[in-house]
Amino acid sequence: MSAPPLTEVALDERDGRYLRQAIAWSRVARDRGNRPFGAVVIAEDGTVLTEAYCNTTETGDCTGHAETTAVRQLGNRFGRDVLARATLYSSAEPCVMCAGAIFWSAIGRVVYGIDAVRLRVFRGERAEQRDAELSCRDVFAASPHAIACIGPALIDESSEAHRGFWTT
Repeated sequence: MSAPPLTEVALDERDGRYLRQAIAWSRVARDRGNRPFGAVVIAEDGTVLTEAYCNTTETGDCTGHAETTAVRQLGNRFGRDVLARATLYSSAEPCVMCAGAIFWSAIGRVVYGIDAVRLRVFRGERAEQRDAELSCRDVFAASPHAIACIGPALIDESSEAHRGFWTT
């Protein structure tokens, strides 16, 4: 398993703006009683294709992670050619399930906030809060089509919704 980079990546203005939008959705998720994760999918031309937050508590659906919810919302509204040039912004590094959904959707680029290693510090060692320790980069590297992956970025901002949320 390859570890995600622990050094924060600098973003340009566009990536910073949309990642902050995903981070804002993580706060919405938390305010609604869900785990604090958000995602936004942006077309190459800057059009917002969809926005989502983790809704697992509200829906009782364990697959209702922000990224997976965003991919579901895309449905068949956009062709694979559009999605291959789109970027999914996530407030946190996508888990294995979400990375798989991103792969299957054909989204070609991911930018994320807090990395899984730092997130695990917040989440602690409780069994129901643990994740499969596999980087999204490993999932993307196994893809037959290129999926660019940028992160971690805006670590302090993307960490904020997690402070005080997780219990150990």
